[in-house]
Amino acid sequence: MPKRVLQGVVVSDKNDKTIVVKVERRLLHPVFKKTVRLSKKYHAHDEKNEAKTGEIVRIEETKPSSKLKRWALVGKVDPAKA
Repeated sequence: MPKRVLQGVVVSDKNDKTIVVKVERRLLHPVFKKTVRLSKKYHAHDEKNEAKTGEIVRIEETKPSSKLKRWALVGKVDPAKA
């Protein structure tokens, strides 16, 4: 089964080797037919502490490495191409 890859914005890099990534998704409301933005935060492993707050990054699903961390940093995304 392929690993899921998500893209989001780093909202916290205060922990050692851990980042918190906010991933936003859009969906159509079933009754009002209006676009709704939903967001969720994921804790991801950042081995080299390379991601900083405000950067756009990609994270990949991995085996659990702690109580909250089930994702790992794949790399940064160039804001011009995002």
